[in-house]
Amino acid sequence: MTQALASRAKDQKNQPVLRIGFILARSFTLSAFSLFADALRLGSDFEDRSGRVNCDWAVLGSTRNFITSSCGIQVAPTAPLGNPKQFSYIAVVGGRLNVAEPIDREAIAFLNEAAAAGVPIIGVCTGSFILAETGLLDGRTACVSWLHYVDFRSRFPSIDATSKRLFVEDHGRITCAGGSSVADLATYLIRRHVGEAAERNALEIMQITRRRDASEMQTRNPLGSTPVRDKRTNMALIMMEQHIEDVVSIDDVADAVGLSRRQLERLFRTEFGATPVAMYIRLRLEHARRLVVFTDKPLIDIALETGFENVSHFIRKFRKEFAITPVAARRRHAAETAT
Repeated sequence: MTQALASRAKDQKNQPVLRIGFILARSFTLSAFSLFADALRLGSDFEDRSGRVNCDWAVLGSTRNFITSSCGIQVAPTAPLGNPKQFSYIAVVGGRLNVAEPIDREAIAFLNEAAAAGVPIIGVCTGSFILAETGLLDGRTACVSWLHYVDFRSRFPSIDATSKRLFVEDHGRITCAGGSSVADLATYLIRRHVGEAAERNALEIMQITRRRDASEMQTRNPLGSTPVRDKRTNMALIMMEQHIEDVVSIDDVADAVGLSRRQLERLFRTEFGATPVAMYIRLRLEHARRLVVFTDKPLIDIALETGFENVSHFIRKFRKEFAITPVAARRRHAAETAT
């Protein structure tokens, strides 16, 4: 073997087996990006040397201008967009949804080039919205956070979406709910491409007891501080919460969690001492109370937005639940915040 061939073979042998190209949206979520990148760092080498032996990553951009995260911390691109085929995955890290043009035209063209070349694309946090907007989730299922589920369904009604999982892999696209589930996705990819030892090294240093599977439920308790012991009742509550305006039947809720209506009613009585119908109304009224207190929306809009037929029906239910009318609740909050 010639010296040149030997050198090339050595370079290929030392090439990281997992390479991620990050595209950061304007006002991206810093924790989502940092969890992903640091998991790669810890899964790349041992003894905290950060040698990028098994994993490598780059922040890609059409310019070298800093990208500001939603918390104000800025990150500079480390590489141009270039050839997407040099990466195992392209990960789009989203952030705040009220930002116009979260990524530029060059980044969109790069994503389409990556898709055409068969490079898997990941939507991290609200990166799923960016992929959906560019048509890259057409015909696929998207995983979104429970927080953004209703908004996603409203914006992209033709795309199947779920908030019951931590992440979803579907024909060359991976979408991840965000938060701590980013660490689960990152270590899942490390295990797939690098191995179990690398995954374990990353998890242990991050003080994570175990990697959760993609199909595990997102952490969410719609009742706040009230504990929910049964997983099925929690899933039912989450479904109700996601259908505040377009109210679904209790039969549909029961079917979605794999129970009969009678079984669901029995569980709810055991867990909460109330029927599913009563708990559903409670969730809708809690959402209505937040709209009354924290927005200046007309009551008719709030009533319709929370699934009530008319204002008078809404006011009666609101007063029964909170012992105050919506107008009085709004005035009291305004007086309290003014002092």
